[in-house]
Amino acid sequence: MESLLNTIVYFVLALGLLIAFHEFGHFWVARRCGVKVLRFSIGFGKPLWRYRKSPESTEFVVAAIPLGGYVKMVDEREGEVSPDDLPYAFNRQSLPVRAAIVLVGPLFNLLLAVLIYWLVFWIGDTGVRPVLGPVDSGSYAEQAGFEKDDEILAVAGQETPTWSITMSRLFALIMDGEQPIPIEVQSADGVKQARELVIPEASAMEPELLRSRLGFHPWQPMLVPRIDAVEPNGPADKAGLQKDDRIVSADGVPIHDWRQWVDYVRERPNEDISVTVDRDGVQVVLSLRPIAVRSAEGEIGRIGTSVAIPPGVLTQMRVEYQLGFFSAFTAAVKKTADFSLLTLRMIGRMIIGKASVENLSGPISIAQYAGQSASLGLMQFMKFLAIISISLGVLNLLPVPVLDGGHLLFYLIEAIKGSPLSEQAQAIGQQIGIVILISLMGLAFFLDIERLLS
Repeated sequence: MESLLNTIVYFVLALGLLIAFHEFGHFWVARRCGVKVLRFSIGFGKPLWRYRKSPESTEFVVAAIPLGGYVKMVDEREGEVSPDDLPYAFNRQSLPVRAAIVLVGPLFNLLLAVLIYWLVFWIGDTGVRPVLGPVDSGSYAEQAGFEKDDEILAVAGQETPTWSITMSRLFALIMDGEQPIPIEVQSADGVKQARELVIPEASAMEPELLRSRLGFHPWQPMLVPRIDAVEPNGPADKAGLQKDDRIVSADGVPIHDWRQWVDYVRERPNEDISVTVDRDGVQVVLSLRPIAVRSAEGEIGRIGTSVAIPPGVLTQMRVEYQLGFFSAFTAAVKKTADFSLLTLRMIGRMIIGKASVENLSGPISIAQYAGQSASLGLMQFMKFLAIISISLGVLNLLPVPVLDGGHLLFYLIEAIKGSPLSEQAQAIGQQIGIVILISLMGLAFFLDIERLLS
């Protein structure tokens, strides 16, 4: 219950902050350009809180449904406007002014991402060194000569101090179609070497399948197969597995380390496994049936347990990285630009059918990510905010009527033809945009619920 409450709180906090920043962009530029703003609302529906300094001032509102927001300006298309307010009406502004007011909302989301990454890089963050675990046989990594215990130092000339930075850089280059990708590594004996990664059919592959065939896995210590936590109501919980149980054997096969146990379970979705565990010196035999979960490799088994990691075992793999004030800003701009382009490429791949729509995340998934990132600390939550802010900015720039990008599309047509689109044409466009948005939201909700059920 506490975990659910934390998820909801951090989801509302994250969404509220991102929406406020987006709408403040519209509000700030509108005011600077002399447009009268009637209402600044975070959320839709019934107002929970409102404030207005005077009858002529902007009304600030926090509403009940925190899934968006809006800035309501004086506009003759939305109702009668008093003669005194006509000069301040949005629809009477020049085309550049209207375009600037619309454009700056998404740009403020991208600016927020830059500010967050700037702060993260400047203050410093902790990550995991990009040291490779076992390299999959027949994978692209093996074909390029990568070996277990190789540490990746740089990808295409850019230093990669952590595993997450390494993978982000690598996938961005793959999406760009760069072939081959030069990678500098340091082998287990300390020798620096240059390798080239070639992925000939990358553009035709699903991202998850690409990740699987790539063959990279982070280094993991040899861990005793001892259970640290059991997911409530999961297969392990229903079978009677408990915290601190040590897996001794499965179907008579001795289990020596946690990786072996994980592989054994993954290979047996919906199959009964006879598990022998050591519980306080007494061997207990249990019957376990992993549920089937879809993955890039097909169906895999899952039971809902985590491994007990001895204190200090991962200390050697942690690395702290920090940039100077100005270099942190440069890195933040590049990080935001790279992720924005990657988001656009993923959207494009989904549109042409080269990426699954299952890459979409709806409010439920985003809420889960918010709670999970917050549980890992302030820096992880800030990086989560940056990613969602970039996604929000990019999505709002898409040329879909109802979104900011749709309004910009109308303004572009107006600039080309020398006059605004007819109200009927704009109304049809808005209706199409609403259908597209409702369809996408419905699909995202469906995928979220499907993930929860699986």
